[in-house]
Amino acid sequence: LEIIVTILNENDNSPVFAQPNLTRHVPEDTKVDTAIVAREELSASDADLDTIYYELTTTVQDTDGYFAIRGVNNPEIYLQKALDYDKFNSTTLLLYARDRPVTSPDPTNTATATITIIIKQSDTRAPWFLPCTQLHNDSSVCISSPYSGRINISEMSMDPLLLEPGPIYAVDPDYTISDRIMYSIVGGNRDEVFSVDADTGNLTMNKIVASPDSFLLQVMATQVSNIRKYSVATVEIKVINKSNFPPYFEKGVYNGTVFVGLPRRSFVYQAGDPSTPLVIMAMDQDFPDV
Repeated sequence: LEIIVTILNENDNSPVFAQPNLTRHVPEDTKVDTAIVAREELSASDADLDTIYYELTTTVQDTDGYFAIRGVNNPEIYLQKALDYDKFNSTTLLLYARDRPVTSPDPTNTATATITIIIKQSDTRAPWFLPCTQLHNDSSVCISSPYSGRINISEMSMDPLLLEPGPIYAVDPDYTISDRIMYSIVGGNRDEVFSVDADTGNLTMNKIVASPDSFLLQVMATQVSNIRKYSVATVEIKVINKSNFPPYFEKGVYNGTVFVGLPRRSFVYQAGDPSTPLVIMAMDQDFPDV
């Protein structure tokens, strides 16, 4: 008697990842569709020789949609959306391997791999002149105001010029890189009247200006390690007559009279003379004819 015995394969083994925990450092400027983790590193094996079905999820809020797998049977992880270091600098992905499709009613065995993604900030932005204002609470864009200052006619200042809203100063907004900034004047410096310190940004005079005038300087801030990353700020310098005297009031005390029941913006009149509006005058000896 010949007896043939056929052994049926029972689904009694779970898929297994060779590396259940992985870490990848990803530059911020990585191009979309770039492979982050190769298929060979993420493929799971199954002793039952079942087809493996993969699913990728993220555990960190607001980081969904940046990374994806190539297909349900291809676990290669690639970059699906451009990264922004200011939005997040790390996330954790969970890759599920199942020996049945997600929609299958049959009992399913599952394995999980954890992939930690660490975003490395890249040198993507030009220097910012400070102070600056962020647009619409977007930390990736910061708009600075022009600088302004004054010098006196025929007077040589030996100290750095005082400017508004502050001294010339720029920073590398890619703060984990924080490249050193170099300054130079690239326009508006007629007769080379001014110089800027390449390291500090301090603006100084090379010579006097003998007549009322104004200068509209263009100051460039450049990253030392990447001269293609630069910004230009405007610095307006007005040449004025020197002021030797402070203003003063004609009187030390002014007395006035108001009447009950008058509407807003009514005149205040001189005390003792209700027909003459009260006028407060200031004088300046630098301008005797004004």
